[in-house]
Amino acid sequence: MAKTRLEGCWRCGGSRRAFAKLSPSSPRTGLDGCCSRYAKDLTILREPQSPDDPHALALSALGWVLSDGPRAERLLALTGMTADTLRFGLGDPAVLGAVLDFLSAHEPDLCAAADHLGVAPQALIAARDALT
Repeated sequence: MAKTRLEGCWRCGGSRRAFAKLSPSSPRTGLDGCCSRYAKDLTILREPQSPDDPHALALSALGWVLSDGPRAERLLALTGMTADTLRFGLGDPAVLGAVLDFLSAHEPDLCAAADHLGVAPQALIAARDALT
């Protein structure tokens, strides 16, 4: 009969605990699926977005735009910016305002970005107005 003991998960560094049956034939029984078994129960917590900070909101919106290749290419084509201009202008209100202008010009993208960021579309418009 195999003994059972509490052992930390070798994949997630011991943050999850699982019972492992100790036997010569399967020393890690019960641990191999620890992380995957609990993955559906994990939630990533993030700080709530403050719609009062237009820079942070614009940077988050930019991250959403850049997460999709065709949308990112459309941003560069319609704004006339290059990847370097965008990269070096992350702190420039004009560049961030151009990103929000890009979103506000296409309502489906504006609504999708607002939904992803957990804010109202009007908050993105207000951030654009504050930056420009």
